[in-house]
Amino acid sequence: MAGQSRKWMILVATIWIQAFTGTNFDFSTYSSDLKSVLGISQVQLNYLAVASDLGKVFGWSSGLALLYFPLWTVLFAAATMGFVGYGVQWLVITNVISLPYILVFLCCLLAGLSICWFNTVCFVLCIRNFPANRSLALSLTVSFNGVSAALYTLAYNAINPISTQLYLLLNALIPLIVSFAALIPILRQPPLEPLPPDGVRRDSFMFLLLNILAVLNGVYLLLFGSKTSGVTSARLLFGGSILLLILPLCLPGLVYARNWYLHKVHSSFRLEGSGFILVDVDELEIHKGMVTREASFDGYQLLNDDVVLRTAITPVQKSFIEDENNRSCCSNLIRRNQLGMLGEEHPLFLLLCRSDFWLYYIAYFCGGTIGLVYSNNLGQIAQSLGQSSETTTLVTLYSSFSFFGRLLSATPDYIRAKFYFARTGWLAVALFPTTVALFLLASSGSLSALQAGTALIGLSSGFIFAAAVSITSELFGPNSVGVNHNILITNIPIGSLVYGFLAALVYESHSTAGSKTGSVICMGRDCYFLTFVWWGCLSVIGLGSSVVLFLRTRRAYQRFEQDRIASSMLYS
Repeated sequence: MAGQSRKWMILVATIWIQAFTGTNFDFSTYSSDLKSVLGISQVQLNYLAVASDLGKVFGWSSGLALLYFPLWTVLFAAATMGFVGYGVQWLVITNVISLPYILVFLCCLLAGLSICWFNTVCFVLCIRNFPANRSLALSLTVSFNGVSAALYTLAYNAINPISTQLYLLLNALIPLIVSFAALIPILRQPPLEPLPPDGVRRDSFMFLLLNILAVLNGVYLLLFGSKTSGVTSARLLFGGSILLLILPLCLPGLVYARNWYLHKVHSSFRLEGSGFILVDVDELEIHKGMVTREASFDGYQLLNDDVVLRTAITPVQKSFIEDENNRSCCSNLIRRNQLGMLGEEHPLFLLLCRSDFWLYYIAYFCGGTIGLVYSNNLGQIAQSLGQSSETTTLVTLYSSFSFFGRLLSATPDYIRAKFYFARTGWLAVALFPTTVALFLLASSGSLSALQAGTALIGLSSGFIFAAAVSITSELFGPNSVGVNHNILITNIPIGSLVYGFLAALVYESHSTAGSKTGSVICMGRDCYFLTFVWWGCLSVIGLGSSVVLFLRTRRAYQRFEQDRIASSMLYS
């Protein structure tokens, strides 16, 4: 019983860590000041943003560290790297010290690496303590990483709303403080205990409650995250946000009262555990066993003949058969070398030979990565449109909608029993708002268009970031997800460099030299017009790649769903 309570305290600690370590999302709030103090060009400023993203290239080092050191030491190593990386930048931007550009670049790289180490710690905690509901735990905790910018904006307004340099100091100190707060539950991790027969269902209900609290957090931060009516009210609002983060601590009490919940709630509101998880490891093993026992689709039978004769064809089976009967030249091209089943492990050489992987890579590269680069340039975009005073509001807007997008990435798991749709199809749907937003921004320079575009891009990129781990696991194997997903996200630093460099060149081509520091400043819609057009065209390519990926993987998802339904009927 006590172990069950402690694992929920660990989940809350993981939420705290994620909520305060998405420090790369507030780069836009102080980037203009950093550019001015260093006297650098827009291209050089872009390189500093790229440096933070380059930390993902070295993210594998955190996994290596966990092989030799306990988890808490890796957590504090991450906090120390962030403290040094952001702390030195704060000293530079406040003119306490002066450093050459290359050292500031290395500080940005160190700060970006700390974020990867924090993420690794959180992933390990979720997987260790929630093996049966790992996808729900990961989706929930990763979602809170998207609200960091809004939380830091509230803290900034509560302390000193006239000094944007304060963001860097908060980025250095708060993750370190949160690491100390999370230390006690992490050190008291419970031993892994087998769940009772109804344990997965009960835990799923707990996750439902946590997601409701998460939505309340997101709505609260969206409504009040950028309010600047006064220091006193800002402090009250910041206190309210901290209270909402503390509320999940009531979950241990709910665990102790589980008998009451089972008697009063589950009798009228039943939640099946399998309905919440799209691809569980055990389900994948059953699915792979079923597929490998069949030589072809003609001999593909889910149950014995007597059971099949008494069972109506499901909508999934019907669409599966229709696909077989409607072949064309285009469909033959789509079927060439496509995945036969979900969950098949892909070592590195096989992964790189898969057309599906490169379609997935392009979709991510031309979708979620563009959203991240947009957030890095948000400060200069607002400044060029004469909306510098709205920068913190825009950052909060992006952060909040990124949070909602991450929460929505769990939608396929929750509605699976009512409406089944391949997760790669959801990826294509999620990419569409980015395309709409970029062309909207290119067509209008008004504040309302800027706000709408920022919200759409945040929603889209948040969904993609959170759903990517599950998609990688489903398409290329759950046991290889650590390596394969790190290969996938190499597109982030590449995209950050390429897209940011493109934006910087367009920006500087329409800019004038600043009067004091010599740094270039651009004003007007022309500063980013071509950038939005180019990014929009690239997002169309990403959208097209995601659609082709969906068409190529739909058969594997349908077959998996058939196996899941058949196995549930067989063992029910």
